[in-house]
Amino acid sequence: MAQREQFSSRLGFLLIAAGCAIGLGNVWRFPYITGQYGGAAFVIMYLVFLLIIGVPLLTVELSMGRFSRRSVARAFDVIEKPGSKWHLNKFWIIPGSYILLSFYAVITGWLLYYCLRMLTGFFPVGTTKEIAVTRFSELLADPYIMFVCTFSVAFISFGIVAFGLVKGVERITKPMMILLFALLFFMAFRSFTLPGFSEGIAFYLTPSWDNMKSEGFLVAVWAAMGQVFFTLSIGQGSIEIFGAYMDKRHSLISESVLICCLDTTVALLAGFIIFPACFSYGVEPGQGPSLLFVSLTTVFANMDYGWFWGSLFFLFMLFAAMSTLIAVFESVISINIDLFAISRVKAVIINFLIITVMGLPCILGFNYWSDFHPLGGSSTILDLQDFLVSNNVLPLGSFVMVLFITAKTGMGFKRYQEECNTGVGPKIPNWMYWYMRFVLPVIIGVILAVGYYNIFLA
Repeated sequence: MAQREQFSSRLGFLLIAAGCAIGLGNVWRFPYITGQYGGAAFVIMYLVFLLIIGVPLLTVELSMGRFSRRSVARAFDVIEKPGSKWHLNKFWIIPGSYILLSFYAVITGWLLYYCLRMLTGFFPVGTTKEIAVTRFSELLADPYIMFVCTFSVAFISFGIVAFGLVKGVERITKPMMILLFALLFFMAFRSFTLPGFSEGIAFYLTPSWDNMKSEGFLVAVWAAMGQVFFTLSIGQGSIEIFGAYMDKRHSLISESVLICCLDTTVALLAGFIIFPACFSYGVEPGQGPSLLFVSLTTVFANMDYGWFWGSLFFLFMLFAAMSTLIAVFESVISINIDLFAISRVKAVIINFLIITVMGLPCILGFNYWSDFHPLGGSSTILDLQDFLVSNNVLPLGSFVMVLFITAKTGMGFKRYQEECNTGVGPKIPNWMYWYMRFVLPVIIGVILAVGYYNIFLA
């Protein structure tokens, strides 16, 4: 097999790995649940779970990648003991990346559409929430526009990946992530000038144990655990491939902590943008797509120079989403190269066509197939795809990988520990075996079970 490429710099690795983790959940979910479940009290809880769940799980994927120098398509095969069957797990883990891309590319297309629409003044002063709802509904009802936008972001992202890790992914993603953080800090500081800044930040970060109690303490705990788990994109091998591209100069604990810090910075600062804006213009901060495409569209449309601030915000969101797309695209391209020994360009062309076709059900689920509700109620095909990834592939994949690095027939804790501890930085102590072997799998199992309960029984 040809020599695996490596990142040209540590900064490149950190920004690209963080870009894989940083996504839409940081912006439309984290700020909302922070305000809902107790402000600063919830943030403290979240940071604790980030340390005890997020960091260990990141080290698991990174260690598998750096030790094997393979994608998830071959990592199990290279690491496992002869005669064991751990490698069979790749056959259900790999499809998770394709399902994720099939709907994530569609949502990224929405962001491209709104960025361009904001820039051209499509949402004039006086735009109400009702008008914003109508405009979003018109987009969802038009499969042709959605397809063009999805095709565009997929074409750009796959085009970047086609140039390789250093000349494509690192060269483009590194400055894009730096610009993303610059936009984020710029807009967060700008929020200080809004009339609703104090009220919005009070709602966002003032510790409120009453809010946490009213929602239910256990519900808040699960929300914090779930946010940590899903925000890092762990369990489907997307982070694992970047371990294969790492050098061994730094311990995996140090790299995992830095990735978590970058991811959390985006999530926290997003709230400094969203809540002051919503409270300044009397808009209820919603959750999910309605927060971005309805509430914030209304806010920016009625703000001084709203076209400018709105286009900047959606540009920031577009960068956040495309950084994830590029990272997961790189993962699936590496998987194809490892499995079929084909060239990068050929793998890019084939997978671009596959992802474009796989995006069609998600697009049609909002118009021609809108009567199909796969999970009951008003659910869409996108909801089904998100359920398959978020509630199945990610937790089950993480569960299997944690067992794999501690099992004698798998990687074994000693090899995992040695790989994690290679390089400068904090080390994994021996007692972590008991936590990784017996405690962390139980936590993941609880997250999986509660997710199913909330969807089908609550």
